[in-house]
Amino acid sequence: MMSPIKQIIPLYYMLFDLDETPTDIKDTPLRKSLKKVYNVTELSSLLKGVVENHFTGIQIKAELSSVKKHSSGHIYFSLKDDRSVLDGVCWKGVASRLEVQPQDGLEVICTGRLTTYPGRSKYQIIVESMEPAGEGALLKQLEALKKKLLTEGLFDPAHKKQIPFMPKRIGVITSPTGAVIRDVLHRLDDRFPVPVMLWPVPVQGNKAAEKIEGALAGFQKLSEGEKPDVIIIARGGGSLEDLWCFNDERVVRAVFSCSIPVISAVGHETDTTLIDFVSDHRAPTPTAAAERAVPVRLELLQNIKGHYRRLNQSMRRFFEDATMGLDEVGDRKDRSIEISISFAQQNLERLRLRSPLDVIDRQKETLISLERRLHRSINRVIDHFEDIFKGRFQLLESYSYTRTLERGFSLVRNDQGRVIKSATSLNEGDITSLTFSDGDVNAKIIRNK
Repeated sequence: MMSPIKQIIPLYYMLFDLDETPTDIKDTPLRKSLKKVYNVTELSSLLKGVVENHFTGIQIKAELSSVKKHSSGHIYFSLKDDRSVLDGVCWKGVASRLEVQPQDGLEVICTGRLTTYPGRSKYQIIVESMEPAGEGALLKQLEALKKKLLTEGLFDPAHKKQIPFMPKRIGVITSPTGAVIRDVLHRLDDRFPVPVMLWPVPVQGNKAAEKIEGALAGFQKLSEGEKPDVIIIARGGGSLEDLWCFNDERVVRAVFSCSIPVISAVGHETDTTLIDFVSDHRAPTPTAAAERAVPVRLELLQNIKGHYRRLNQSMRRFFEDATMGLDEVGDRKDRSIEISISFAQQNLERLRLRSPLDVIDRQKETLISLERRLHRSINRVIDHFEDIFKGRFQLLESYSYTRTLERGFSLVRNDQGRVIKSATSLNEGDITSLTFSDGDVNAKIIRNK
């Protein structure tokens, strides 16, 4: 690139109507060649034209300061080093595509063109692209954003949602090409095949953060019948710059506010991005994310069979205890249950499991049927004993002394309340109590002469 002095030389040539362009400023006979008097506006316009025509595609490495984001979308800032300061502006259209979000203290490399502002006799750079000046600058920006989000409470475990044990469908946000989506689909197919909804997005570059944010919003806008039960955000490993879109504040906040549980699976096990702290579960790899999203179908089937066997044993013990002493009724009941269990076990062996939910629903119906049979058996036992109790109560009533009193008899007691069974136990003048069916009276003993 031509040196600044060499670029300025044509300006003097125009200002002073020189016949030849001098090779050096000191060779220019300024005083002798001055043929025209300029006003301020004319001079400012000449300077503006020279600067804008000769300072395009300029790259500047500097530190950002006084960053201000206007409501219009434009971003105003200063670029500085240890001795100088240059004003800069990034218009709305470019600002929305910046690879990094400008903030005070961040060291960047800006590419753009210089222009002047005649009203203030100032010049500035109009930035057309901006990138961090090395990994150290990115780490500094990352640490500042992490601290900010931590203070706001976005990383609090209390906000994390439970990952469903058995999702009916899974949403995946990743690139449609490459090994990541193939690894996820392959692992899901091995463990527990479920419908997968892919929302294709770029996973690095200027547009990646915007597209990932849009994908999260898009999944949430689906109807209840189409919405996934869990979302996996995944990509393979890469440098800090490659993974930067997953540290973007827009993406982090979108993951935090997502109503659907989110599993982050970005990079390799040692890679960490900010969405790992706000996601509901962080998986070290995309394959691990698929393993967390669904259970193992064969293991689940074995667990169901084990639970079913234990349930059968518990029910059998309960039935045996409930029917103790009722051999005839108990035998019929146990036989009926054993036949039902055998039939259910045969069906289970023939069943090709498509979804454990179907097996659970069928076994639930079987348990309801068995419960109804149990209730009927218990009711029959209760009715049987109720009949026995009624008969014995009636027999006991028939032996009651009150029934004897009703037939004309009376009960004789002495003055101490003891029942008199023999006339010889009474003496002349003893006072006795006579109990009839309709009440008590007192009597005095008089012996016959």
